[in-house]
Amino acid sequence: MGQRLDATVSELVQEFSRNRIQQWIKEGRLSLNGVPCLKPRQSLLGGEKVVLEAAVEAATELEAQEIELEIVYEDDTILVINKPVGLVVHPGAGNPDGTLMNALLYHEPALREVPRAGIVHRLDKDTSGLMVVAKTLQAQMHLVEQLQRHAVERIYDAVLVGNLKKGGTIDKPIGRSPKDRKKMAVRAMGGKPAVTHVRVLEHFRAHTRIRVRLETGRTHQIRVHLSDIGFPLVGDPVYGQRFRIPKQMHPQFVTFLRGFQRQALHAGALSLTHPQTGKLMKWKAPMPDDMMELMDILREDIEVFAEQQLGYDEFDYDYGVEVEWVTDDDIPDY
Repeated sequence: MGQRLDATVSELVQEFSRNRIQQWIKEGRLSLNGVPCLKPRQSLLGGEKVVLEAAVEAATELEAQEIELEIVYEDDTILVINKPVGLVVHPGAGNPDGTLMNALLYHEPALREVPRAGIVHRLDKDTSGLMVVAKTLQAQMHLVEQLQRHAVERIYDAVLVGNLKKGGTIDKPIGRSPKDRKKMAVRAMGGKPAVTHVRVLEHFRAHTRIRVRLETGRTHQIRVHLSDIGFPLVGDPVYGQRFRIPKQMHPQFVTFLRGFQRQALHAGALSLTHPQTGKLMKWKAPMPDDMMELMDILREDIEVFAEQQLGYDEFDYDYGVEVEWVTDDDIPDY
């Protein structure tokens, strides 16, 4: 009650930005109780009927570019890719081309007729992993509907700074940072609901390997939530805090950590209902080499510290180095 029209519609239609919704309202594409409404700031009392005529542009103006894609699955309806680190999803300021969207248009020219070339969700430039793309308008609508009701399961692997003792659920709303509009932040007032489920897989001396399941899909959600509780992702250039390393860490390991210049985050599993067949489908993508090397370094650091600094030839859990080993065989399927 009393909430702005554009804010309410933005919460209901989360696949579009608030700026886009405001523009549609000003263009007369929204009616309130059957009457066109041109004022994004219109206050609502509650119970009103809102109809929005969304005008989504097809990707007709973008250049198709031959950019290699790692295709995990493809049929006539959907395409699943394993996005590499460094590939931007959408063209924008500073990235006019060379994006996933440009690559998709080269791979499948028919995607010009689908809004946003079939992209229904995104990964940050330096986050690797699985993404699904719709190849038809009907498939796109079906996938967006699944995303809205949280029926698409997205699971991430990550390495964070600090010893997170146990997993749990982070339920904190996220919105634009009032201090820096380029960043997101936990906001008790004005933020959108955001829920992140965290499971601890492995402890290192001063870092933790975790697995994360998203219930919602806010911008930078995992990075913001983990930073907010004091455990930012290794290498996060935006939400990371002061650089920290374990005491007496080997200089070679320190150099590697300092050189890890992207957030240690990988979208390793994806499951959804196929838009055409109705079957539940699941995909996995192994972690990229840099994250595998990161974990190898952190494991070796435990052994080196135990042997050289504590004087033990073989690591023993009883000597006070806190670590929990969990092999992949011990981890249930996604």
